Amino acid sequence: MKILIVEDNEKISKYITHTLQEEAYAVDQVYDGVTGERRILSGDYDAIILDIMLPEKDGVSVCKSVRVAGITIPILMLTAKGDVADKILGLDSGADDYMLKPFAMEELLARIRALLRRPTGKLGEKLSVQDITLTTATRAVQRGSRTISLTLKEYTILEYLMRNAGTIVTREQLLDHCWDFAYSAFSNITDVYVKQIRQKLGGAHDTYIQTIRGTGYLFKTE
Repeated sequence: MKILIVEDNEKISKYITHTLQEEAYAVDQVYDGVTGERRILSGDYDAIILDIMLPEKDGVSVCKSVRVAGITIPILMLTAKGDVADKILGLDSGADDYMLKPFAMEELLARIRALLRRPTGKLGEKLSVQDITLTTATRAVQRGSRTISLTLKEYTILEYLMRNAGTIVTREQLLDHCWDFAYSAFSNITDVYVKQIRQKLGGAHDTYIQTIRGTGYLFKTE
């Protein structure tokens, strides 16, 4: 899962980012509303954490703009204002949830998990392809009855491939979804991780993940 944080307080943004990355999310950070809106419109994110008080363009205006543009990505708004009127304003602008600063990081994580569980046509709490089962709530991976131990990054890549099973996923898509935007698109890091995942899943070389030469990978459905 990839999350965009639009928060002008760099200390808060970095704290949220560090916590999310420990939970296997890929995270991008921007610090003003104009850049945030541009990223939301052009990026491929699963959720947005959006502060209301932002330089250049406030969070309410950003939220309204992206909703008008047809963007349906879940948006969690953050604000230091606790008035009911401010909460109503944020939700009426198109936000899916609203949190008051300061907040407990455990609650923020729970709110994000709840947003990602909402039906969107592609998300689910359990993925099963061939004999591989992935449980998103616990990040548990099994091949049949055997438990597969994966690192956070390996898990993130496997989840993305399984969510797109039967469809070719390019290396650029993996880099975009599983690393932050600063990562070099010319790196062969995806090949290294896919090799490690194959070894841990077992079976023949392409039993589960097929390499599409010059393009990327395909998680096979049978």
